[in-house]
Amino acid sequence: MAFVPKIKIAPSILAADFSNFGAECRAIEAQGADWVHVDVMDGHFVPNITFGPAMCAALRPHIKGVMDVHLMIEPIDPFLEAFAKAGADHLTVHPEAGPHIHRSLQTIRGLGKKAGLAINPGTDIGMVPYLLDQLDLICVMTVNPGFGGQSFLDSQLPKIRALREMIGERPIFLQVDGGASVETAQRIVAAGANVLVAGAAVFKGGSADNPDAYGRNIKMIREAAQGAR
Repeated sequence: MAFVPKIKIAPSILAADFSNFGAECRAIEAQGADWVHVDVMDGHFVPNITFGPAMCAALRPHIKGVMDVHLMIEPIDPFLEAFAKAGADHLTVHPEAGPHIHRSLQTIRGLGKKAGLAINPGTDIGMVPYLLDQLDLICVMTVNPGFGGQSFLDSQLPKIRALREMIGERPIFLQVDGGASVETAQRIVAAGANVLVAGAAVFKGGSADNPDAYGRNIKMIREAAQGAR
């Protein structure tokens, strides 16, 4: 039987109030978020710095569901155990961030976590068939990684479709990260994705003290995405 999960919305806390992360995580989950997406950046692999394992550990008690951690750091292997111990449920890594991506994915699985592969806009997907047996998630970057609020790159839609064909009936989530919104959700899901990472599109107009806007935004993105099915 084919693996056809419900559409999942994973708000990126990169767009949240940095001074109030715990409350922001609680608010988006209460308003319908399926996963909480945490973007880890090191100022080396990508031109920005966000947070490390200590922040993830601090967030963990505030997240009831899935902590989806996207590691944009290099080298990657020395830090996998620290992020696993910090409470991440998913660890997604880039093939360019270490010498042996297959070994990195094996390590994540060995730590008891779900293993994800992130594909940058310029990254070739020719290696993916050789990694499928180690994957729980593939994340297609539809912006250049490093900053939130960028515009969706339509050039990545054929890549999403190609990855959907490669995945077939395997139980692997196909995630899109970058520029997901009410305007782009239908195209994303029609191409084959089933997890949408959204930052500004979720957090705009609301706050942890006034979270109703988060719920409305999540609902509109989900409805737009489901329209593709």
